[in-house]
Amino acid sequence: MGLSPFQLVYGKACHLPVEMEHNALWALKFLNFDPHETQSKRRCQMLELEEMRLHAYDSSRSYKEKLKSKWSGPFLIKHVYPNGAVELENPSNDGQQRNWVVNGQRLKHYLGGEVEQFSTVMMLVDP
Repeated sequence: MGLSPFQLVYGKACHLPVEMEHNALWALKFLNFDPHETQSKRRCQMLELEEMRLHAYDSSRSYKEKLKSKWSGPFLIKHVYPNGAVELENPSNDGQQRNWVVNGQRLKHYLGGEVEQFSTVMMLVDP
């Protein structure tokens, strides 16, 4: 028949490690034979890697912009609903006052700057 046992079992030719090593050495000799060609191929590979790096950097930057907060500033709480929802008001200077409702657990307390505090003074002892 002219077939090896490996070909009978698996249906394709067997490539021995010695054959693979011989092919690799031949390719290495072929590439090292012309140093200018090797240098130009290496330069092309480096440019491709640089392009891939720049593309990955740009895509990661757009991903970070997608996740950043859409709103900034301190907002005024307009109304607190019994189910835990809070209606917020944006007192911006652009003339548009936006109101929206969010879950109360999603809010962060504002601890910086001047905050108006209303307090009522009660005298406990009659003068």
